[in-house]
Amino acid sequence: MSFATAADGARIHFDVEGAGPPLVLLAGQANSRRWWGPVRSDFAAAHRTIAIDALGTGESESPPAAEYTTRRFAGDVIAVLDELGLDRVDVYGTSMGGKVAQWVAADHPGRVRSLVLGCTTPGGERGLVAAPDVLRPLAGPPQDAERALAELMFTPGWLRAHPGPYAVLGDRHMSAAARRGHRRASAGHDAWDALARIAAPTLILHGTDDLFCPTANASLLAERIPDSRSLLLEGARHAYFEEFREQAGRAVLDFLRQHRN
Repeated sequence: MSFATAADGARIHFDVEGAGPPLVLLAGQANSRRWWGPVRSDFAAAHRTIAIDALGTGESESPPAAEYTTRRFAGDVIAVLDELGLDRVDVYGTSMGGKVAQWVAADHPGRVRSLVLGCTTPGGERGLVAAPDVLRPLAGPPQDAERALAELMFTPGWLRAHPGPYAVLGDRHMSAAARRGHRRASAGHDAWDALARIAAPTLILHGTDDLFCPTANASLLAERIPDSRSLLLEGARHAYFEEFREQAGRAVLDFLRQHRN
C-alpha cells in the first residue's frame, strides 16, 4: 500500500492504476477511493489514475484530533503529489471531492493542468443546498436512509436494473468521529471568493435531476471560474458519472485530451 504524510502527520492512502498523463480522482463525502471503482477503468485506459482515500476513509488514518475541512483535504492531495514526485496533474473531483478539487486548483494553481468538477457546489451563502424534504429521509432508520440515498444517486429505472451493492453510498468502515468530520467539512465549504483564482481550464458536469446537490450550482461555478464551461446531463441524478458513464466519461476524456499540453 502507498501512503503520503499530511501536514499533521496523518498517513493518507492512495493507489495508482493505468498509464499516461496523471489524473487525480477525488470521491464524495464519507466515501473512499472505491467510489470510483465502477468507472475507474475508463480513465485508467488513458491516464495514470491516482485515487485517494480522504482522511478517515479507506486505508487512511483518522487521528482523534484531526482537522476536517475541504481545504485541509486539498493539502492532503498535494502531499500525495509530492510523494509521487508529480509537478502537474489533471484533477477530477465529484460531490465533496469537487469541493476539495476547487481548493487544490485555487491554492496550488501551478500543480493543476486541467480541472473537472462534478455534481458539486461553491458552498457558502451563495451555494445551493438540498431542500429539507430531500434530506429528511436520510435521517431515518438505516435501511430506509440507504434506500433514500440510492434514489438520490440513481434514477428508478437504473436502480431496478442494478440491484447493488452501490459504491457511492459511503464507507461502512469509517469511525463515527470521521463521519462527523466529513459532514462538517462538506457543510463548511466556502470557496466562492477563491474560485476566481482558478487558472486551470475547467469542465463542470451536473445532472439535470440532481436534488442532492441542486443543478443550478453548476451555473454558479461557471460564472465564477474564469476559463470554464459546463455540461448538463439530461435526466441524471447525483451519481451521473456511473449511471451516465458513457456520455460523462467521454466528455471528461475529450476535455482532458484537449488540454494535455
